[in-house]
Amino acid sequence: MASLHFCSECNNLLYPKADPQRRVMVYACRICAYDEIGDNQCVYRNDLLTVTKEQVGVTNDLGTDPTLAHSKMVCPKCGHDDAVFFQDQSKRKETRMILFYVCTKCDHPFTDPTLDLEQQPEM
Repeated sequence: MASLHFCSECNNLLYPKADPQRRVMVYACRICAYDEIGDNQCVYRNDLLTVTKEQVGVTNDLGTDPTLAHSKMVCPKCGHDDAVFFQDQSKRKETRMILFYVCTKCDHPFTDPTLDLEQQPEM
């Protein structure tokens, strides 16, 4: 794992840099001419997370929230034709504008049934 290195002459942060003459990676000071050969060649680690489909978050009492907009969407569970809706709040770049609905009668969360099955987020 990468760690911070400090200059032994002026105590400033050392930055990783390639030394083409010695053909090695060194940690070099930007203030003075000090450098040291890097014993750990890892300067950055990018952990990739598995991207999951959009999921409905916590939906307690959303049906009674007066700030949410209402829609005449029929609930697939109870058949009631009034639901509040909200947009997915994840900030991923590949997120589409998916609206989640919550029935005002039974609090059942669902999505627009006209979406393709492969576009449907997991509930």
